[in-house]
Amino acid sequence: MRVAPNKQLDESLNARLATKGFRFTPQRQQVYTVLLHKRDHPTAEEVFIRAKHDRPEISMATVYNCLDALVKCGLVRQVTLDRGAARFCPNMTEHCHFYCDACGGVYDIGLSPRTGLPLPKGFKAERFDIAIHGRCPECSNRRK
Repeated sequence: MRVAPNKQLDESLNARLATKGFRFTPQRQQVYTVLLHKRDHPTAEEVFIRAKHDRPEISMATVYNCLDALVKCGLVRQVTLDRGAARFCPNMTEHCHFYCDACGGVYDIGLSPRTGLPLPKGFKAERFDIAIHGRCPECSNRRK
């Protein structure tokens, strides 16, 4: 999955990392590229396996550290669904997640904070973390 260097993406990544006191490293760049390349909400282990294709020397600890830095910099969102392994999502717009109980796939679902979710008086939502469970179209069709 060798991806051609993207100078604009690298500069943006470097700037975001620097705002939180992190350095730009080839490992952080690789982990971020893996997340952007296939937006399927991979676990840290899946990111590690994908990152090893281009950086065979990368360790699992390095991947965890990179993911932690990317989350702290607001470039990636950590998604925890039930008791499963944490997953990572580079979509930083407000959205919720649909979890297919049949195949385990995780999909982004656009949902505006202004959808009128009822909140008790005096409460103001700033962000949300909603997981919807069911079957994706492929699994729904297979079941019929």
